[in-house]
Amino acid sequence: MDREARLATDGIIRIGTRGSQLALAQASEVRALLMVAHGLPSERFEVTVISTSGDRILDRPLSEVGGKGLFTKEIELALLGGEIDLAVHSSKDMSTAIPEGLAITAFLPREDVRDAFIGREVRTIDELPHGATVGSASLRRQSLLMRLRPDLNVITFRGNVQSRLRKLEEGQVDATLLALAGLNRLEMSHVATDVLDVVSFPPAPGQGAICIESRAGDQETADLVAAIADHRTTVALTAERAFLAELDGSCRTPIAAHAEMHEDGSMTLHGMILTPDGAQMHETRRTGLAEDAETIGRMAGRDVLEAAGPGFFAGWAK
Repeated sequence: MDREARLATDGIIRIGTRGSQLALAQASEVRALLMVAHGLPSERFEVTVISTSGDRILDRPLSEVGGKGLFTKEIELALLGGEIDLAVHSSKDMSTAIPEGLAITAFLPREDVRDAFIGREVRTIDELPHGATVGSASLRRQSLLMRLRPDLNVITFRGNVQSRLRKLEEGQVDATLLALAGLNRLEMSHVATDVLDVVSFPPAPGQGAICIESRAGDQETADLVAAIADHRTTVALTAERAFLAELDGSCRTPIAAHAEMHEDGSMTLHGMILTPDGAQMHETRRTGLAEDAETIGRMAGRDVLEAAGPGFFAGWAK
């Protein structure tokens, strides 16, 4: 049964999401905002949990098994098949190429973009002893860590927030890094022993922002979610995703980007690429009008590509 026929019979708006506590918190946030914006009761919404490959494959780095799409593929298939009406994602999990027939229709107001450091016996990166083991699933975080502390033993550390914190408590690693936005949404910010600044430790493109995906041409859903879309976040994410697209970025490449819209209508983008060992880094900063966000992102991507040279990605970004 297609969406129009289903809405005519039951009026239920189905929200697709991953099943982790953080994903469910994000879906609940979307539902709550839509309820307030449109005066709808909770009974009009149904949260549909969809298991993704990224949630099931935990023994290998994402870069080895397909990258970011592993957290969205099954949800997008359900969206295309009419099983759900809209999908809620962490924006940093979204590939730059959206499947044909789908579109990102809203970005919610952005949470804190910074990364949180969680040490088992120390509070900061600087306090870690020589050779300490730090776990992270993010190539960006791994590269930035090794740039700051090349003496550390940085390992791949998969799993949801709760499982990573459990592994930390068990002593499998001495420290880990998580997005502060996720901890805030889970009301767990107290576990952070330090919060890293965005200049020396810039976030992943899209970090801290929830996005809503729906079927292209579904104007009813587009109108529904437009009421909760945030303009400033949309501008920032447009620039960051354009930067990522210019670099053909994925989970295989350590890429950081942070864009901010200013009160005067301008915006600034800080973009960075690194080698996996953190030994080489190229960054750029571009400022322009918010309405030119995509162009600014593309130009920033070309800046770092030109500075890095044609051999920068050779041998490791496969």
